Amino acid sequence: MNAKFFLDTNIFVYSFEVSDPRSQIAEDLIRRGIESRNGIVSYQVVQEFFNVALRKFSQPLTAFARQEYFNIALRPLLAVHSSAALFVAALQLTADHSFSWYDALIVAAAQEAKCSILYSEDLQHGRRIGNLRIENPFL
Repeated sequence: MNAKFFLDTNIFVYSFEVSDPRSQIAEDLIRRGIESRNGIVSYQVVQEFFNVALRKFSQPLTAFARQEYFNIALRPLLAVHSSAALFVAALQLTADHSFSWYDALIVAAAQEAKCSILYSEDLQHGRRIGNLRIENPFL
């Protein structure tokens, strides 16, 4: 499958929770995204992940581990950066679909990257927004 897909922050967080059954699914999605070069994340996903990793992990990542994870897992997927166009699209999504601001930014980033799937546990599974389909990979 050559379709681009967007990975929401929760995918990366679950990949670190090895006792959680969602961990393996998350790891597989990340690996597939990197290997196929079809996985996409935005600046927001990177920011949210490191916020969780620094503040909420039972054992926070060391400075070296953070840098290494960024280089190995996040940087290869990072394709959507902050822009005025992204904010305008997110504002429209909040008006049209009643998304929260941060969810709208994720959806707008996935659309900007021309992804066909947005993998997220936080949004309505099966919902379509234009050509984008939201899928909860943990169901």
